Order: sequence, then structure tokens, then C-alpha cells
Amino acid sequence: MTTPTDTPADDAPAAKPPRGERFSQLRAFVAADESRPAKLGLLGSVLITLGGLGAGSTRQHDPLLESIHMSWLRFGHGLVLSSIVLWTGVGLMLIAWLGLGRRVLAGDATEFVMKTTTGFWLAPLLVSVPVFSRDTYSYLAQGALLRDGLDPYAVGPVANPNILLDNVSPIWSITTAPYGPAFILVAKLITVLVGNNVVAGTMLLRLCMLPGLALLIWATPRVARHLGADPSTALWICVLNPLVLIHLMGGVHNEMLMVGLMAAGIALTFGGRHVAGTALITVAIAVKATAGIALPFLVWVWARDLRDRRGYRSARALLAAAAASLLVFAVVFAILSAVAGVGLGWLTALAGSVKIINWLTVPTAAANLIHAIGSGLFPVSFYPLLRVTRLVGIAIIAVSLPLLWWRFRRDDRAALTGMAYSMLIVVLFVPAALPWYYSWPLAIVAPLAQSRRAVAIIGGASTWVMVIFKPDGSHGMYSWLHFSLATAVALIAWYTLYRAPALGPARPRSPHRLSRPSPAPGARLRGPGGHAARRRAGIADGVLGAVAGHRQRRVGGEQPAHDLGVVVAAVVQDRQQSRQALDHLTGLGEEHLRHHHALAAPDRDQMAIAELLVDLGYRDFKQFGDPREVVDRLVGI
Repeated sequence: MTTPTDTPADDAPAAKPPRGERFSQLRAFVAADESRPAKLGLLGSVLITLGGLGAGSTRQHDPLLESIHMSWLRFGHGLVLSSIVLWTGVGLMLIAWLGLGRRVLAGDATEFVMKTTTGFWLAPLLVSVPVFSRDTYSYLAQGALLRDGLDPYAVGPVANPNILLDNVSPIWSITTAPYGPAFILVAKLITVLVGNNVVAGTMLLRLCMLPGLALLIWATPRVARHLGADPSTALWICVLNPLVLIHLMGGVHNEMLMVGLMAAGIALTFGGRHVAGTALITVAIAVKATAGIALPFLVWVWARDLRDRRGYRSARALLAAAAASLLVFAVVFAILSAVAGVGLGWLTALAGSVKIINWLTVPTAAANLIHAIGSGLFPVSFYPLLRVTRLVGIAIIAVSLPLLWWRFRRDDRAALTGMAYSMLIVVLFVPAALPWYYSWPLAIVAPLAQSRRAVAIIGGASTWVMVIFKPDGSHGMYSWLHFSLATAVALIAWYTLYRAPALGPARPRSPHRLSRPSPAPGARLRGPGGHAARRRAGIADGVLGAVAGHRQRRVGGEQPAHDLGVVVAAVVQDRQQSRQALDHLTGLGEEHLRHHHALAAPDRDQMAIAELLVDLGYRDFKQFGDPREVVDRLVGI
């Protein structure tokens, strides 16, 4: 975090503690109450990995299991046992995630806890058999096509018979690759390195997804802080979500790369780094085309920046931003295509998804329902009906996206909201979808949908989509037993979050509560950053003075608050009636930081207080009962 005399980047996070301090923090976390969901989810992840040996999306012939005499796990009673172990692991991870969600809603989960918990849950999955999908085998087979001089956009894996083809789902063996040049290049390089070794290829491909997850973890809190939202809630929605960790990482899906690159591009663009942001979005498009939905909305962000900072007229700003975005896109995409040695044939291959028939999109679900109900009254042919409903869905998408792009252009929040609606409409009305497609909008929705109702809906929907498929990659939507169980579990998840305890009165701090130690009263602040720390201490004293001077003054929920000291006073004096004011404080702090350079004579103390409070996060204030504790917390940052 910068001092007031610096020129901070938008939404800059606090500086990382030294490595030794991070290890101490990790040890303290393991011993603290906050680690319970992490430990429970870790156990679930281990069980998923063990159960996946028999019940996961295993290879047709597995010499590795046979060599250790464990092939019995794939058949008969062994398969039943493996399935029980795997589903138990899924259940434990869902319970841990929902428990962590309740803590998030109660304001009792920090960003550090969320990131550390992600590591706990992810580690065992890095060595698991692919679960809930066989797509990884298709990725490797498509990479082998390019490696062996064939065009994956012209022929399917069946054109290159080898051991990789044996494990590709039959429906995709004759389908050309619907992925962009960046991902096809990654798949090719993996097969160049490991040849046709399925196990090594799967492990390496999963490791290639880690940068996507890392980018998502990096970008999500920044976008959340930029919009005045809670980073911990955003991380819970789009990173710790089992739909992401189990499906995208456990199932090895290139959505992980696409979503991470897209989120990072959005974060950079919101921070004013438009060229870098557009370039990252372009790389995301070169992984999977869906990321292209974000790019037109970011043109509005760039245009608004040109208008505000350079004085462009609105029309000129929009044209300049659109031209610059198109130029960056064309250059980056051309370079990736040239390096991969492929053309644009992957765009025509996108139509291959029509082979998928399930209930996960509105057109297919509508066709199924109309056929089921109407066939008892008059002759109805399913496939012609499905073609009609899918055409209607495509028409809805074609009409909605331009309207949403024009409607949501006012500011950064509006642009992100437009992206979210557009992504949801595409996922819901595209001809066919798979569970992991619903991870697309999560990163965009996470900073926006943070109310109790929204979190509960996301929790229930994510749970249903997560469990509606079976561990071997087949779906259970046409099994009424599986469908009913999945729906029941989803309703339980929704209710668990919807009825979670609200932010309550301040509670005594747990002796194991993680926090940075505050200096003793009157202690001289020394060491690196001591001058900045002393200045912050003086600013904190100013906050205390504001508290003392405005004890009797309250700031209502919707009343504008231009004096940060007044807001702090109101919040500390009456947390229950001032949460909206406190939320407003965080947004006001963000506004101070965003317009730092635009202010002719910025109030340095006010800006420093704003920076401290934004970094602190408004949810942490529920811990404090005395104004001096606020000061101690500010000094201890």
C-alpha cells in the first residue's frame, strides 16, 4: 500500500509481507478456527482423488493401475466402493464451501483465509485422475494432430490413430477442434514433450491450467475493490466454488485458462491499462471464443477514459477506443495464429456443440418439456422441435447482446453488469452446454452479486450444476433419481446460505483470530516504511479526533457522507444502524483513490484514510467496539 505522497495504481493491494512472516501466518492459520473449512475441504479433495482412481474419467486401459494391482477399483464392487469414496469427497467439499460461505456472509472470512483455503483444496486434485469429464483426452488428441502435421480444424482425432484416440469420447473423435490457436498450441507443446503418454500429458495439461487459476485469484479481489465490493465474497463465488475447483481443475478444462485471462484483462482495463487488458482478453479469446463477450464492453471503459482524461468528445472517444481495441486484438491474435500455424477454421467447429443434448440450456430443456408433454396429445418429433427451439435461442442471443452492450455503458460497474448479463444469456440460450460452461459468468458476477439472496442463489445453482454430472463424465439428467437427488442437494445448499446468520454485534475476539500485531501505545515505529507508518499513526489519531468531535452525529444509510471522519464516528458508535454508511465509506474511499490525479488540491489526510480503510475492508469493522481499536488496526496495517 502506498503512502499519500505516492501515486498509487487503482486498487493497489497492500504490500506482501516477508516470506518468513507468510510462513508464520500459514502456521497460525492451521491452528486457528478459520482453518476448519480448509481442513474439511482438504479431506474431501483427498477422497475425490482416491475415489477417482476407480470412479473417475479413467482410461479405457490403465496399465498403471494394473501394475499396482488396483484395477479392481474400476469394476463391480470396487467401482461401487470408489464411487462412494468419491461422492463422499464431493459432499465434504460442498459442506466446507457452504460453511465458508456462511462465514463470508457473516463477515468472518478474510482474503488471506480464502486464498489459503484454495491451496488446501486444490493440492490433492493436482494429481487426480480427470473427474466428471473426459475432455482432457480430446485436448491431447487434438494437440497430437497439430504435432503430427494434421490440421485439427479440418479433421478430428480419428484421423490420427494412436493410444490417445482410445480414450477420446466417441462423440468427439470425429469432431474438429473448437478451440483457439493459443490453446491448440499449448496442447501441441504438451504432446511434443510427453509424446502419447496419457498420464504425463494429463498432469502437464492440468499444470498448464494453474496460471488461469492464479490470474483469477489475482484479478478477482482487484475488480471487487474497484467496485467497492467485498473481495472475500468474490473469491468464494468464483475461485473456491467446487464448480471451478472440481470441474475446471479436477476435470482439466481449458475454461480455467479462459476465465483467468478474461478476469485479468478486465482488472487491468479497470486500472487504466487498456492495451494490456485488451491483449489479455485477446489471448483468452484465442483459448475459447466465449471470452470475446467481454471485449465490446471494455471499449466503453477505454472510451470513457479517453473522454475524461484527454477531453475527447464522446463519439471521437468511442471511435478511438474501438479502433485501438480492434488493432490490439488483430495484432495479438495474428501473432498467436502464426506461431501455432493454424487459421480460423476453429470458428466453424464451434457448431460441433449441437451434438450435446441435455437439460442445461433453455432451448434443449424447452424441447424436452414440449416433447414430453405434447407427445401425449399430438404427434411431436423431437429433433425437428429441437432445431426450432435452438434457432429461437440463437435469435434471443443475437438480439440481446447488442442491446445489452448499448444499455450498460455508463461506468465500470455498468460495463461489468452488461458482461454478466450477456454471459448468462449466452450460457442459457446457446444450443448446448456442459456444467463447466457455467463457470464462464462466475468471475464476472462475483463482484456484483454479493447480497444474501444472490449468494444463496449462486450457491444453490453451482451445487446443482456441479453434481448433475457423474464422475465418469456422463450426465444424470435423464435419471430421475439422480436429477431428484441433485435438486434436493441444491435446495439444501440454497437454504443453508439464505438462512445464514447476518452480521451481528461485535463479538469478543478469538485468541486464535488471525491479525497483524499492533504496536504498543506510544511505541516508536521503526524499520522499513517507518516514516509512512508514523504518518499513518498520525492520520489514525486524526480519525480518533474526528470520532471524539462527532460522537453525537449519525450518518444515515442513504445520506451522502463527504467527511470520512464522520462516517468512521457513526460506524464505530452504532454498527447496527450504520452498515450502509460503512459500505458507502468503502465506495467513497475507492472514489478518492480513483480520482487522485484529477483533484486539483487533494486532501492528503483524507486520501490516506480512504486508502487505509479500503485496504482494511469494511467487514472487519464488526470486530471493534471501541474507537481506539480502530486506530490500533489502522496503525497495525
